[in-house]
Amino acid sequence: MAEPGRNRATRWSRAIGRVLLRAVLALAIAFSGLFIGFALYFQLPLPEMPRWIVIGLWALLVLVILAGEIVRGSWRGRGLYLLALLVFFGWWSTIHPTNDRVWRADVAHGVTGTVDGDTVTLANVRNFDWRSDTDFTGKWETRTYDLAKLQTVDLVLSYWMGPEIAHTIVTFGFSDGQRVAFSAEIRPDETQSFSAIAGFFRVFNLVLIAADERDIIYLRSNVRKEDVYLYPLDMPQAGMRALFLSYVEKGNALAQKPKFYNTLTANCTTVVFQLVRALDPGLPRDYRILLSGLLPGYIFDHQGYRTGLSFEDFRARAAISQLGLAAGDGPDFSAAIRPPEGLVGLAAVDRR
Repeated sequence: MAEPGRNRATRWSRAIGRVLLRAVLALAIAFSGLFIGFALYFQLPLPEMPRWIVIGLWALLVLVILAGEIVRGSWRGRGLYLLALLVFFGWWSTIHPTNDRVWRADVAHGVTGTVDGDTVTLANVRNFDWRSDTDFTGKWETRTYDLAKLQTVDLVLSYWMGPEIAHTIVTFGFSDGQRVAFSAEIRPDETQSFSAIAGFFRVFNLVLIAADERDIIYLRSNVRKEDVYLYPLDMPQAGMRALFLSYVEKGNALAQKPKFYNTLTANCTTVVFQLVRALDPGLPRDYRILLSGLLPGYIFDHQGYRTGLSFEDFRARAAISQLGLAAGDGPDFSAAIRPPEGLVGLAAVDRR
């Protein structure tokens, strides 16, 4: 007597399994179809009208296959979509980054370096005089640094698109007064402008910029009027040295083999995390690495609490935008944004 009930339960479980399979496949088709639509928009080498025609035909195909999947789950439609995916990824694999373009002036050169014992010589250190975002005098310099004099590492966060998104800069200070900042950035050519969405679709190269603080921090605090914070980091001298050299290695590697910028996986913050993680594999992964504006909480959790400050005070005392505006474009810019009472990190605790 129990057999009919068991068969009914089996039929129900199979029906539910089929519904779940179709739901998962429908979501996969929808999301991959959307991704491919954006990829066609950003990468098809066609004039605007033909490009939109191709995107429209692709959208029609996706909608037809998606409707078939929702209504009855067609293996023929699934096979057709799989074939379309294979064609797309075959084409997608032919899109490669290149260093051979006419780049926008502020990213015309990525940093490279040579190491001879404690002496590091960096080529293409940017030292622009900025009057506005588009009006500047460009200077690319060769500078030499003594790693034996490496003294500080600071993390700079510049907020340009809401509280969750910040550009990250790592800057090194030396006992002889020199400072150099490293920033992983998009590398648009002269025809391109920044787009966070385009950054997912192999549009921009990744470039590592080395710059004078009066250039790269001044640009954000004084010219673009972004909300800028500076956090001294606690790191032994050996760790500072290894991190500095990892930036040199990264710059040399990008000069030899270009890499695409990716808004999610290869951006200014993830590059910093990858480099620091190479020094300390035990560094925990955290969603705040992707939402770079939330990095102050990550820093506070891992070292800021030792300052004895609340998180609110810890963050407030890192704010340097007003200090930068007050300093102006002078040679003492770096000193002006670091008054003793403004330091917040473990380095500040050590100096008191």
